[in-house]
Amino acid sequence: MPSSIRFGNLRWFQRPIVTIFNRLSITKLKLSKFSSPEASCCSDEDLCDFLPWLERKAGAEISSVLSIGKSAYGRDIGIVLPFDICHDCRSLFASKSIQTGDCMLKVPYSVQIAPDNLLPEINSLLPDEVGNVAKLAIIILAEQKLGQQSEWAPYISHLPRPGEIHNTIFWSEMELEMIKTSLVYQETIKKNLHIENEFLAVKPIFDYFPETFDGIRFDGFRHAYALVESRAWISTRGVSLIPFADFLNHDGSAEAIVLSDEGKKHSEVSASTPLSIYYCPCVIADREYEPGDQVVIRYGKFSNGTLLLDFGFTLRHNIYDEVQIQVNIPHHDPLWPKKLELLQLHCTPAIENDNGFSSSQDSFKIKEVKSAKGRGRGIPQSLRAFARVLCLTSFEELSDLAVEAAQSDGRLARHPLKNKSREIEAHRFLLAQISRLMEEHSVSIESMGPPSSSVSFDKAALRRRMARDLLTGELRVLKSASDWLENYCATLSEC
Repeated sequence: MPSSIRFGNLRWFQRPIVTIFNRLSITKLKLSKFSSPEASCCSDEDLCDFLPWLERKAGAEISSVLSIGKSAYGRDIGIVLPFDICHDCRSLFASKSIQTGDCMLKVPYSVQIAPDNLLPEINSLLPDEVGNVAKLAIIILAEQKLGQQSEWAPYISHLPRPGEIHNTIFWSEMELEMIKTSLVYQETIKKNLHIENEFLAVKPIFDYFPETFDGIRFDGFRHAYALVESRAWISTRGVSLIPFADFLNHDGSAEAIVLSDEGKKHSEVSASTPLSIYYCPCVIADREYEPGDQVVIRYGKFSNGTLLLDFGFTLRHNIYDEVQIQVNIPHHDPLWPKKLELLQLHCTPAIENDNGFSSSQDSFKIKEVKSAKGRGRGIPQSLRAFARVLCLTSFEELSDLAVEAAQSDGRLARHPLKNKSREIEAHRFLLAQISRLMEEHSVSIESMGPPSSSVSFDKAALRRRMARDLLTGELRVLKSASDWLENYCATLSEC
């Protein structure tokens, strides 16, 4: 039962995995260390004052082993960026030696910002359809208006400003053209529309409290909304911003845990080996940390599509990349009504993305296929079943599939078709769809020009690199699926 995960995805991606045992919820993350001359603590009086301020507010120690610094590595560990365009140049560094199993920070609930912090007179007027992300965005906007009079001023002032985050919802039409061959393009349009609808739902509140929200426009609301999505965590309080903990940057390659202890009313991050008392099923952060090492977490097993849409950065080589593709039943197919009825009857599952939105029945998610001669893990069985149904040309064939499903587990066309030529035709249909996408991705990547060898990017060059990372990763996944399908069809032909 999920409960305490990094939010950052109202759409495709799910934050760190959470399991609740009694009153203790555990969120799997991954911790690792990173240290270099370009990524180190730097002097900043405001940063030095932040942790003491938070501990005074909490009336408790937050951390004795971590300090805030600035990193030239932003959220994409491995790419040096100028400070003025980093997604979030602040990070957490080990200020003392940290041993495996040490708890590195504890943030009491009292200094976490959740929807229940919203003023009752505002909350009571909000329509029921307004979600927790929008409520937290309203809190951020209200505190920003208060400026230094806000009790949260030291935290609010350190949040990224407009222009400092690169989620695709902030990209221009010309920039979005670079990723038009990816479904991230369509998801960006959907998300912008969703945020606009949320804004329209809360705008009467802004008008009703002009002294608090005077001058708030859609762009400002969207910025606050994106701050929440990319920084908040899902917990028993709904969605929470956790000051200090949200300075942790992402590395997709190691493991740590955020523990939400309902009894002690705090969240904590530990560097730990398996702890049976926490019912933690995995090995996490099996290294020690020396002073000056940057401590990072894995937000989740997110593809570059997720990272770019929800967090505004990408990884050069992301092992969790995936491609969401759409396959439709042609309306000119004389069996279109029957095929659609059959697919719906046997509940071909709609994809629910990690952000909670459901895609249509013709949308499927492909992951990298590790071996061209293996079992094809990565290509969903539901996609192969869909293709088998599409290639059939008679009512008799469709009826045979329905009978076969009813006699087994109810799932349609999950086994190879008895007619070998039809089975090959179904998979060659998929191969043709994937080949088309590969060609479109290749053309888009080529249109961006050669990759820049410079480590200094302006905003346009940075977003072009992110677009390249996204499409290159998707192309790698598509190529792996293509190789497997080619091998599968060739093997069947030889039998």
